[in-house]
Amino acid sequence: MAKLVDLLLIEPLPDAIEEQLKQHFTLHRFTTVDALQPIASEIRAVATGGSYGIAPDIMAALPALEIVAVNGVGLDRVDLKEAKRRHIRVTVTTNISTGDVADTAMMLLLALKRHLNQNERYLRDGRWPKEGMPPLAHSLGSKKLGIAGFGRIGQAIARRALASDMDVAYFNTHQRPESPLAFFPDINKLAQWADILVISLAAGPSTANIVSQKTLEALGPQGVLINVARGSIVDEKALITALKEKKIAGAGLDVFQNEPDINPEFLTLANTVLQPHQASATVETRLKMGQNVVDNLLAHFSGKELLTPAL
Repeated sequence: MAKLVDLLLIEPLPDAIEEQLKQHFTLHRFTTVDALQPIASEIRAVATGGSYGIAPDIMAALPALEIVAVNGVGLDRVDLKEAKRRHIRVTVTTNISTGDVADTAMMLLLALKRHLNQNERYLRDGRWPKEGMPPLAHSLGSKKLGIAGFGRIGQAIARRALASDMDVAYFNTHQRPESPLAFFPDINKLAQWADILVISLAAGPSTANIVSQKTLEALGPQGVLINVARGSIVDEKALITALKEKKIAGAGLDVFQNEPDINPEFLTLANTVLQPHQASATVETRLKMGQNVVDNLLAHFSGKELLTPAL
């Protein structure tokens, strides 16, 4: 009987997906680099998540590594340059989580504009019979929604916003000639135009802290920021200051810097709606993403074309 390929699992996957992996691979769970040493030379595959990626010291410790299958679309925690140098294949779960992430952007926006958190607290605190109705909220219709990052997710957000009778424009690394929507080559100009700025950019050196103090000032005191991309894209110090000083109206955040140990100041801000990186976290989508990881790994080791290669 042929020896199963040794696979290092860095981020847990749904139980059903892990059971599949165990049928085809010898599965090792990552704990520490030191604990990895006795088996490091045998590891030929890594399965990980977009939030974890694969740290440089882990990749360096695996001389036989052939493929990194990422359960997500973020590659900011994978050293693609080093992977390319070593001829390591990298896959992502392309276009599987698009709908859920776009839904999450709209959910965060609706929660902010319609005062969902405040109204629930108002009700649970017993204030309705004593004080009457809470303050009025705001509708989405006719509001200007700017999308920073106009790939699959950005375009899915646009479709949902248009269905809510919003005006939509976008910032991107290049204009999408197939889109009739207005294009802004400068994110700060888009923020100045918009009532709501939604972030769906890919993370990397070119987008680190691209949402700056200047961007938030351009968005203005009635503006709302939604981030379903990566925490590194937003200057969090500037954002916290803007929220505290009411330089913007609010923020809906699914992602943060230093996850999961986020800046505790966010937890004190009433004008936020916060989630622990849950945009793709539905049973249906996570099973599809996990299956994509399995299928890419099986394709690689059977000499077939990868389903969703990034490298």
